[in-house]
Amino acid sequence: MASMAKVYLVGAGPGDPDLLTRKALRLLEQADVILHDRLVSDGILALASPRARLIDVGKQQGQQEEIQSEIYTWILRLGRSARTIVRLKSGDPMVFGRGGEELEFLARHGIDAEVVPGLSSALAAPALAGIPVTYRGVAASFSVIAGHRQSLTTLDWSVYQGVDTLIILMGVEYRDIIAHTLIEQGRPASQPVAFLENASTSRERVVESTLELVARRQVEVKAPAVMVIGEVVRHRTAVRRAMLQEAVA
Repeated sequence: MASMAKVYLVGAGPGDPDLLTRKALRLLEQADVILHDRLVSDGILALASPRARLIDVGKQQGQQEEIQSEIYTWILRLGRSARTIVRLKSGDPMVFGRGGEELEFLARHGIDAEVVPGLSSALAAPALAGIPVTYRGVAASFSVIAGHRQSLTTLDWSVYQGVDTLIILMGVEYRDIIAHTLIEQGRPASQPVAFLENASTSRERVVESTLELVARRQVEVKAPAVMVIGEVVRHRTAVRRAMLQEAVA
């Protein structure tokens, strides 16, 4: 389908425009159309070409499938008149961003596509908060898990018992159930937990607690937030202090 536009699945990173890749920035400046997710920051959208058409295709809870169908319709419709379409996704398009599904759709319709990776909040948020996901002698493994409702019923949470650090995305709403499940599977109730709200933005906030308190619904957190579980959270204070000293120097 030679007359169709090329579609770029671009990762926008965690929110700070300075964390965009150079290729992502170049495509924002060149795009005719940008179909962006709800969590893409205003600062990043401001980098788009003035002539680009920006379309918010963010998904609200309970509307995921309907909106995804609309995204496909937009691509097919606009692809006949635009040359470059950027499908802009928060974080990385291939990490819980349905990037694989969208690539398969584009391939079925003969539309040329390319993936531009972004910095996933799964790793960026802990790093910015001073939490190492691995730490010699403390944590040699980590897993990234989707914390939405479906995962609560389909995942075998016992397989994560031996994983040192757990990083939960999209898990704020069900944080108490997740914490309770992990305790049932054998993780210590006293194990530290950190919630990293709005990572890399001016609204960034870190909330530290334990699995027990989270399971008791005693921890107030607002989405979007990354949930980090493991002994590495205890090292945040020392690492953060070193980061601040380096910044001053």
